[in-house]
Amino acid sequence: MRKICVITGTRAEYGLLYWLMKEIEADPDLQLQLIVTGMHLSPEFGLTYKEIEKEFKIDKKIEMLLSSDTAIGISKSMGLAQIGFAEAYEELKPDIVVVLGDRYEIFAAASTATIARLPIAHLHGGETTEGAFDEAMRHSITKMSHLHFTATEEYRKRVIQLGEEPNRVFNVGGMGVENIKRLKLLNKAEFEESVRFKLAKRNLLVTFHPVTLEVSTSEKQFTELLHALDDLTETHIIFTKANSDTDGRIINQMIDDYVNHNSHKSTAFTSLGQLRYLSALQFVDAVVGNSSSGLAEAPSFKIGTINVGDRQKGRIKATSIIDCEPNSESILQAFTKLYSTEFQYELSKVVNPYGDGQASKKIVEVLKSFQLKNLLKKKFYDINFSFS
Repeated sequence: MRKICVITGTRAEYGLLYWLMKEIEADPDLQLQLIVTGMHLSPEFGLTYKEIEKEFKIDKKIEMLLSSDTAIGISKSMGLAQIGFAEAYEELKPDIVVVLGDRYEIFAAASTATIARLPIAHLHGGETTEGAFDEAMRHSITKMSHLHFTATEEYRKRVIQLGEEPNRVFNVGGMGVENIKRLKLLNKAEFEESVRFKLAKRNLLVTFHPVTLEVSTSEKQFTELLHALDDLTETHIIFTKANSDTDGRIINQMIDDYVNHNSHKSTAFTSLGQLRYLSALQFVDAVVGNSSSGLAEAPSFKIGTINVGDRQKGRIKATSIIDCEPNSESILQAFTKLYSTEFQYELSKVVNPYGDGQASKKIVEVLKSFQLKNLLKKKFYDINFSFS
């Protein structure tokens, strides 16, 4: 049996990997190995590994997260992660390591696998996020990887542009679209009971993360967003908290303070989990903030996304995305557009650009059949450019 080692470090990433792991687990020719790290093991972020254990056997837990969201703290966490991954790979001896995305935990996992001479399959490469250091992490992981599964054809071309051989790069669509199609979502009453919060005439889901290539902008930008939210009437707000990025704790403290003073109209969660998060998208008017879910999942629900600032700059966007600057005036203008008759009419025609919801089955077929012999040795694929 071919041993496929899947790595997850965050709640959002686990949600995207869920069906892929189910497909690997169900295949008689494959053996699922699961390494859990990062925020999953942190009490501050909800100890979400406990939810994973209800569905899967965890082969290794790698403690790496220090109680710090400073640049020094995160760099030290990456060092701890590399030590843990080196030991885990030596014990598990996987045939292929599967990673998704662009976070620093995944960079540590990929760089350690490279030294261990393990083939890497990378999901969601070729994307761009110009406002975050995830951009550099993602493209670096692409260069360390040997098989690539992208969310759109444009992203596939970008991975090839980075020198990866076309026969190793597969456009399978976005993992989030598959979740929407395969999960049985909660109805309104079930959702309200699960979050212990009543929805109003208007409702918003707010997810805001630090823009990590900017220095100390989190507090100012999030203050502007909260000011804009305060100007709205008859609106209830569901916050999901920030990841363990630099300055993420500032945002989370501000969310707690806001909800404490506005408990009649707002609530907050460290982690909604995939089921409640996607269920919420059925009942809110928009996703507000700078999360990739506003671009990848929200369009499937024919709702708007108010995308604040530069964190997601460069990603492919559906027509339901409203970009705005991280100041209250620009955010309020975005709300005006969101609730306009013209925009609401256009939402009914929105098409999600991230695929048909069959990504996991397509990935498993490649993981099963692709020859591992000589997979580690890559040729740089040159594209003939014409420079003027």
